[in-house]
Amino acid sequence: MRYVLEIAYDGTHYHGWQSQLNGTTVQEALELELSKILGSKINIMGCGRTDAGVHASHFILHFDYAEVLPERFLFRINQMLPSDIAVYDAFVVADDFHSRFSATYRKYVYKTHYRKNPFQSGGSLFLFQMPSVQKMNEGCQLLLKHNDFASFCKRNSDGKTTICNLMLAEWIEVDYGFEFHVKANRFLRNMVRALVGTLLDVGYGKISLDQLEQIVQDKKRSSSGKSVAAKGLYLEEIGYNWDEYRK
Repeated sequence: MRYVLEIAYDGTHYHGWQSQLNGTTVQEALELELSKILGSKINIMGCGRTDAGVHASHFILHFDYAEVLPERFLFRINQMLPSDIAVYDAFVVADDFHSRFSATYRKYVYKTHYRKNPFQSGGSLFLFQMPSVQKMNEGCQLLLKHNDFASFCKRNSDGKTTICNLMLAEWIEVDYGFEFHVKANRFLRNMVRALVGTLLDVGYGKISLDQLEQIVQDKKRSSSGKSVAAKGLYLEEIGYNWDEYRK
């Protein structure tokens, strides 16, 4: 049977989602504990690859397991996992479901704050000056007219195309800060953090809208702004046609 887990994690102490040789990852921590509780080697597939330090308030993964999950599975797996990883739900899906390729969209949120707050320092970017939200949202409207985001993609990325269907891009004011909400069918490596850095430059008056247009047209990562810190980035939502897959 194919199972889905809905999870969340604080990525501060991990080298991203995907297993690798040079650091602890979220995938590695989950596979270790799942294999223990289910009594066999479990390989999991995630809905994406978050970078080191990036968080997920909503993340979907799948794995294959021939038996029914043990009693009190959610309680037991959460007791075994580190405190910065939580499993919220577990359910059976159709065999052709794929956590990555069956997704119809992904939504990220980037959090910033401008008043010093000791409870936000690990999960939000501190702004030393106030940007213009109006200008940044004008920049968002410009970006929504395009679908090639090569200028916001990390160099030497393994993606075969830089085309993305951007469905939402906007800045929202929150208490003593701003959040960038962005939704698309897919994202390029480092794309959201590069977008945030560039739009903040627009908000600070360092980049005009005409220059932003030229940055998009250049299709060169060197043309856009610096990537902001990973700590403010959260994968917030993954879209699926659950009526098709969930049993």
